[in-house]
Amino acid sequence: MAKLSYMIGIDIGTTSTKAVLFEENGKIIASANEGYPLYTPTTDVAEQDPEEIFEAVISTVKQVMRKSGADPECVILVSFSAAMHSVIPVDQDGKPIMRCLTWADNRSVEWANRLKNELNGHDIYLRTGTPIHPMSPLTKLMWLRHDIPENFSKAHKFISIKEFVFHKLFQQYIVDYSIASATGLFNLQQLDWDSEALTLTGITPDQLSELVPTTHTIQGLNERYAQEMGLLPSTPFVIGASDGVLSNLGVDAIDPGVVAVTIGTSGAIRTVVDQPVFDPKGRIFCYALTDKHWVIGGPVNNGGVIFRWVRDQFAASEVETANRLGISPYDVLTRIAERVNPGSDGLLFHPFLSGERAPLWNSDARGSFFGLTLNHQKEHMIRAVLEGVIYNLYTVLLAMEEQIGQPHKIQATGGFARSPLWRQMMADIFDQKVIIPESIESSCLGAAILGLYALGKIDSFEVVKKMIGETYEHAPNKESAAIYKELLPIYIRISRKLHEDYEAIAHFQKNLKRP
Repeated sequence: MAKLSYMIGIDIGTTSTKAVLFEENGKIIASANEGYPLYTPTTDVAEQDPEEIFEAVISTVKQVMRKSGADPECVILVSFSAAMHSVIPVDQDGKPIMRCLTWADNRSVEWANRLKNELNGHDIYLRTGTPIHPMSPLTKLMWLRHDIPENFSKAHKFISIKEFVFHKLFQQYIVDYSIASATGLFNLQQLDWDSEALTLTGITPDQLSELVPTTHTIQGLNERYAQEMGLLPSTPFVIGASDGVLSNLGVDAIDPGVVAVTIGTSGAIRTVVDQPVFDPKGRIFCYALTDKHWVIGGPVNNGGVIFRWVRDQFAASEVETANRLGISPYDVLTRIAERVNPGSDGLLFHPFLSGERAPLWNSDARGSFFGLTLNHQKEHMIRAVLEGVIYNLYTVLLAMEEQIGQPHKIQATGGFARSPLWRQMMADIFDQKVIIPESIESSCLGAAILGLYALGKIDSFEVVKKMIGETYEHAPNKESAAIYKELLPIYIRISRKLHEDYEAIAHFQKNLKRP
């Protein structure tokens, strides 16, 4: 009897690392998830400990190998997905000089503004595809150079979290085109570091990792870590790509006109194109998947984190009820929201509680309710919050449509997909059919499929259609869609008009004397 072949997809995320062991046909055999803290001592700081993340990678692989009982000889590949925009200054020995700066770290906001307004930032965006924002490693490096010079001058290399992991496993500094294309330092046409961007940061190419395609494969795993994980040192490791582009692959949103929407803690909306595409207004990103696949779209800060805020701040009694019934508090909250008409009886919510990336690219943006009256109750506010998250993603889609036209298919995934109400809300607001793949391991599956492609075991990504399992469909309700079509222009106008007021209130908040 022939032995089964296995593949491991690893997704290094902002709050946890997940490993999934698949059969070669995409069937999930075992999965493991390991969380770690995000250090946020102030509202602008969002750091992680690289060693904690590395240990999570080792631990999750070890767990799936033990759970599955898979023979190490049958593991044909390990492939990686990782969060974008991280920066770690490391010394000559590869040890971190400071914690990892994540995409959510906002301390480079002043340099982002200077880059945008004074230092030719838009032209750099048109070459690199990374919008000018504090999330970008470009602005983080400018901030480190000028504001933390003691750490900047000590650094031998500036790397991302995936590069840190690969260096520990293989003692090589390599970075895939996908992670590089999210740095603001990588020229998409030349597939090389951008000289103007490097000049602004004050670093040289040898302070960055060697650029390699997302299909780059490496062997010779450190024997100690191989033993810990339960793998052979000869196991092929594929460097893989970023989590966003691999999520598109993992939900089968790779054909022209197919858009993937993800709402987890944050959110994103993306589509695949066959060559780099840039927005003259700088509202969308363009990141690499392979030399034939490029992903454009926009990330939003405010996804499921807003629903969590509602739960924590307004729903003590509902949480108590949920605990008594043994169900999720979110199920109770969505049942409450279902009592309210679409459009929340004219109550709009702008979900900018943690600033916003796409489409505003304004770290000073702030949240607000608009249209509140004495007739509105808690359930209206809950529904308005859920609608506001989808409204914002829809405005990103409008920016994308200027470049690619209207999509013909929406594939949605992420934690929000557990809520039938939220899924239907998306179909109604987008006024399009929304398809929810059964598989929620989209980035890990995307990494595994990219690994098969890298090893030459498949010659296209069409196999994903057989791997994503069942799908659920939500068609738009025409009456609800008509209501949202009337409210959406009001939502958009308000967010545009408040640009200067966002800056003013953010300045006031940052200068508050706190006890």
